[in-house]
Amino acid sequence: MAMIKVHGFPISPPVRRVIVCLEEKALPYDFLTVDMFSGNHKKQPFISINPFGQVPAIEDGDLKLFESRAITQYIAHGYADNGTPLIPTDPKELAMVILWAEIESQQFDPTASKLSFELVIKPMRGMATDEIEVEKLQVKLAAVLDVYEARLSESKFLAGETFSLADLNHIPIVSNMYGTKIKALFEARPNVSIWAEEILGRPSWQNTLKKMTMKM
Repeated sequence: MAMIKVHGFPISPPVRRVIVCLEEKALPYDFLTVDMFSGNHKKQPFISINPFGQVPAIEDGDLKLFESRAITQYIAHGYADNGTPLIPTDPKELAMVILWAEIESQQFDPTASKLSFELVIKPMRGMATDEIEVEKLQVKLAAVLDVYEARLSESKFLAGETFSLADLNHIPIVSNMYGTKIKALFEARPNVSIWAEEILGRPSWQNTLKKMTMKM
């Protein structure tokens, strides 16, 4: 099996989303660092793969693909028989995975990613956190997590009783949140807390954290 080439920046949550998916699938890959601090994601040769100049991007044979969720869907479908099954074959079960994957991208991530920027990225780059913005975002995320709490009172994972792509796509940003005061929002909701600890404890994520590091 030829190795999938992953172009990305090690600490980028979307890049880590792809890596944890590859780890779940036990697929070999070659990681090629794109130095975002130097602006290399906006230059050739990277923009020949993703003309929007955003990481990650992959090459799998003659296929070039970008957008992390498109990539994880491709991996889940294209390598269905490898590693952990992430996409069910039953239409109703699949519908639930699709639903909660959409909720992640449309409801959870827009707010959580902004919090990650304020509380993780800005301090890393010596920038001041906007605490007023953080307070507003916390209220929004709390409302989303209330919905998650209700859902997770009915099933172990978001789409059902089995870990799926819907859960996997959350992992990098949930991990970032757990390194900040926002962890308290998760811990205040028992079912959300159990779910978060479960997905963050997966060997695939632990392997991703070990591999996707960099010196600042």
